[in-house]
Amino acid sequence: MAKRILVLDDNHDILDIVHETLSYEQFEVKSTSRGEVVIPLMEKFAPDLIILDYRVAGTNGGELCMQIKSHPNFKNTPVIIFSAYINHDDELYAYGCDAIINKPFDLNELVTKVNSLLNESKENTLL
Repeated sequence: MAKRILVLDDNHDILDIVHETLSYEQFEVKSTSRGEVVIPLMEKFAPDLIILDYRVAGTNGGELCMQIKSHPNFKNTPVIIFSAYINHDDELYAYGCDAIINKPFDLNELVTKVNSLLNESKENTLL
């Protein structure tokens, strides 16, 4: 069964490229440009990993990350935050994310980080 990934980014070009890349890598991907639908979509789709843009119109990806990490069913779901704000990693990790990818990013870096977090998550559930 394919791992599920939920992606939030309000830049449609980035959203399309990330969606296409992860789909090509055999992940089942749901993507949205609207922050307010992330939690309901997460509850319905039950992703194995979530990728959030830090700055989305009307939403803060860090605050969404905190909501996800406080949700009883998704507190252990890995979350990656995309950020164009380099040198703010400490602030971003304070939201509880598992990884940060700085924009612009390399698609190989994205795939490597996604696979790494999914493997770590799988190992932690086996312990």
